[in-house]
Amino acid sequence: MNSMKLLNIVITIFICILGFGSCNTHKKKDTSPDAIKKVEDSILFSFSFVGCNRVEYQDWHNDTATNASTANVSVLRRIFEDVTEQAKKPSLFFFLGDLVLAESDTVNLKNQLKAWVELYKDNAFSTINNSGIEFVAVPGNHEMLFYNDSDKKEYPLAGATEIWMKYMNPYMPDDRTHITGKDSLVNRMTFSFTRKNVGFIVMNTDTYNPPTKEKPYGYEGLIPTHWIIDQVHRYKQDSEIDHIFVLGHKPYYVDGTPETGHKGFPEGPVLWPVLQEAKVIAMLSAHVHDYQRMQPNGKGTYQIIAGNGGSDGPATFFGYSTIHIISNGDIQFISRGFSKGNPYYQDVSENIMTVKDSTLLTWSKNKNPYQHN
Repeated sequence: MNSMKLLNIVITIFICILGFGSCNTHKKKDTSPDAIKKVEDSILFSFSFVGCNRVEYQDWHNDTATNASTANVSVLRRIFEDVTEQAKKPSLFFFLGDLVLAESDTVNLKNQLKAWVELYKDNAFSTINNSGIEFVAVPGNHEMLFYNDSDKKEYPLAGATEIWMKYMNPYMPDDRTHITGKDSLVNRMTFSFTRKNVGFIVMNTDTYNPPTKEKPYGYEGLIPTHWIIDQVHRYKQDSEIDHIFVLGHKPYYVDGTPETGHKGFPEGPVLWPVLQEAKVIAMLSAHVHDYQRMQPNGKGTYQIIAGNGGSDGPATFFGYSTIHIISNGDIQFISRGFSKGNPYYQDVSENIMTVKDSTLLTWSKNKNPYQHN
């Protein structure tokens, strides 16, 4: 070996020593506490939800407020845009009823749902249809009932189930489980499905039921209670499911009070204790045109009302809510929105969409209760 080659070898070894082993091309795994925490706290799965976007009756033909869909179009656009632009984009988006005004006859319901679907698919209106977000539509009383002028009450609309299935079936999970047998036709919009380690049970809180001698128009709202309870128990026993959510248009608790009439549903007293016992994380609802978050039992199952989707009412802000399932077991909740305009359908782009409420959905008494219920 000549002196020049020997000199080059010595120089190379010296440089490696000075570089503390930089000649090793294999990078060491970052095992610092911060790096480990970052992996442990990653988001496994996210979903968003909202309900009640339809306009009021007096604005049915108001071109400033809506179109043939009867949606509050300016608010709907802002919600869809914000969802799709989130860095932590949800995998699922639930629309919890009252997409359209209807609540009259099958002709109006058909025309409005058809127009709503066309609006949803219109990329000039919103890109949510092509965003990769799975959209799940849930019927509300405005899709399932009619308003009876004689007594000023709402009753089941014959034919509403078939119309909903015709236009909204593409927005119901293909892998859903639903009731079979003689009651399957009227109960098609109550179903369950799983995503990752989460079980979802979706209720049609205004399931069609025919007139009877005792109830000449039928009952305003019914749910297949026994089937829902069976699904809760099945998910509770499934080792692959860590979190259960029950969703439906109507809530059971409003302003902290149980409601079995028009604001809620009559089977609530039977269903709610089951949810609490099975440690269901939350009942997610709309119907009341407001945003509310509460733990009715002081701890345990939450009642969250996200009826602030654009319909006129007591809500001070319009927006939507998102739940992040974290890999360390935490459940992060965020509600985003903007101050609504006057009138309610006014396009108020200057009112910025911000976080209005956020917390961890703990089973113990929440240390960060929402103060504006």
